[in-house]
Formats: sequence, C-alpha cells, structure tokens
Amino acid sequence: MSTKVPVIQSENCCSAPVAPVGMPESSRARLLAIFKALGDATRLDVFRLIAAQEGEICACDIVDRFDVSQPTIAHHLKVLRNAGLITVSRRGVWAYYAVDAEGMEMLGAASDILAGSMLSRV
Repeated sequence: MSTKVPVIQSENCCSAPVAPVGMPESSRARLLAIFKALGDATRLDVFRLIAAQEGEICACDIVDRFDVSQPTIAHHLKVLRNAGLITVSRRGVWAYYAVDAEGMEMLGAASDILAGSMLSRV
C-alpha cells in the first residue's frame, strides 16, 4: 500500500497565470479561418506557391504542379480565398491568383495576436 505524501507549497511558490488580452470576435474568426485553411498539406503548398510569385499566377499553372485533380485544386483555392489569404481575378476563362495583402498581414502578425499584444492593428 502506497501512502500519498502531502505537497506543501509556499504561498509564493507559483505566480498566477496571466490571462491573454481579449480578442475581438472578428479577429478570432479570421485567425481560425486562416489556420484551418493552412491546416491541409496540399493547401499549404498551394498557398506557398502563390505567395512565392511576384504577381499573379494562372490557375492552370497551379494545377500542373500538383498530383491532384483540377476540382480538388479548385476546392483548395476556394478555401484559401474564403480565409482571406488569396485573391482571384478572372480574364476570359482563366483565373489568376495572388496573395491577399490583408491576409498576409494577419498571418504575419499571428504570433503577436495569439500573445494578445497586437490586437489594435487587426
């Protein structure tokens, strides 16, 4: 039979954890959408490809670089658009994708937002 030894802590043993600064619901929802969008490996790679371009990239060039079907790429692009990470412009039958500056700013500030120190910027 084992005996539990009572743990005696000094009053000053541990400090109380600091609660994060409140996050506006709009910032929280946007950040969640970004993380969900980038939580898929193929989507992350598609986003990285788009982000690596100096300008727009044609959807056909995106499809050619991945070993998944065109409808699957179209779905990934839609999720990235809905998360605010990319923009699309259409010219005739072609769609061209580019990084959304606001989404990139939110993504860049994500660690500060999570720590609660930059909520005034977003």
